[in-house]
Amino acid sequence: MNKRLFIRSTVLAAMAATALPVLAQSNTFKIGLILPMTGQQASTGRQIEAAARLYMAQNGDTVAGKKIELIVKDDTATPDVTKRIAQELVVNDKVNVLAGFGVTPAALAAAPIATQSKTPLVVMAAATSSITQASPYIIRTSFTLPQASVALADWAPKNGIKSVVTLVSDYGPGIDAEKFFKDRMLFNGGKVIDSLRVPMRSPDFAPFLQKVRDQKPDALFVFVPSGAGAAVMKQFLERGMDKAGIKLIGTGDVTDDDQLNDMGDGALGVVTSHHYSANHPSAMNKKFVDAFEKANKGMRPNFMAVGGYDGMRVIYEALKATKGQGGGDALLAAMKGQIFESPRGKMFIDAQTRDVVQDIYLRKVERKDGQLYNVEFDVIKEVKDPGKTK
Repeated sequence: MNKRLFIRSTVLAAMAATALPVLAQSNTFKIGLILPMTGQQASTGRQIEAAARLYMAQNGDTVAGKKIELIVKDDTATPDVTKRIAQELVVNDKVNVLAGFGVTPAALAAAPIATQSKTPLVVMAAATSSITQASPYIIRTSFTLPQASVALADWAPKNGIKSVVTLVSDYGPGIDAEKFFKDRMLFNGGKVIDSLRVPMRSPDFAPFLQKVRDQKPDALFVFVPSGAGAAVMKQFLERGMDKAGIKLIGTGDVTDDDQLNDMGDGALGVVTSHHYSANHPSAMNKKFVDAFEKANKGMRPNFMAVGGYDGMRVIYEALKATKGQGGGDALLAAMKGQIFESPRGKMFIDAQTRDVVQDIYLRKVERKDGQLYNVEFDVIKEVKDPGKTK
């Protein structure tokens, strides 16, 4: 009898011991943040991770009784690596949400894993229009290139720019930027003389810029990934294209807040269209910029940072709405339709497309308080992705 009791108590003790990690795990909410922390797109990873950690510092690391755990992984913006990391995070780490994704190929590589495992995937950076269609579990808090490009193609012909050459990085978002800028420019009576595409790997802008100089358009429209804008600006000025009367215009990636101060006076007057500027004059944004710079040794937040910050907000609010219960489908449903004030201005997640709807600003580089900023001078309200409205 005693022996039987001993065995029974031993089994119960073993069961209790094995249940403890399960219980502990159920009280943890894991976010797998996949970002390019090294390589050409390292500034994107650095900005998004800093913003995610700032959001957690400001809003606590416990939500609806769950302890938030941020697991950051470097995919070097290589799709094969992204896919492997996403699989490991879902299978081994049992993350509740996948997030980050610095470039389009990375987001597309992880999309099937999100679908198969029913794990919400929050795109905080990548900006090709079609990304949200790659999985019903994708939500985007960054922007799309068609959103930014169309606004500039509406502005240019009204402001003395009749002929343009487009210069874009040769991958998804660049092709989107080229197509939507060109179509709208032609619709508005402008002319696109040439469309040039630069390879993503080891880009050299020099031969392309020389060709543009010879073609003498009124303006050069540029899209390059975050982090590459400074190289374009440098080579544009070195070739004296500004002195030749060619204006530089583009999406906000070109005058990235993370690099703008290093571009020098040659950047003054450059007009871009985008969803976020560190100089956005709202009280919320001023607080965000101050807190970000204090937490990161003076680093200025850029549009990637605001995508990461708002992405964390969407995740936190979904967890609150589901009271910490339920799996991926419940979280996804709670992410759809969120409307809120962001450092960028008012935005919401379209419940049908799962994509971001937001204001797009026209900005000009100006010097303020001894620093260069993208200063907003016009706004188009509540812009949906033009790539999904046809």
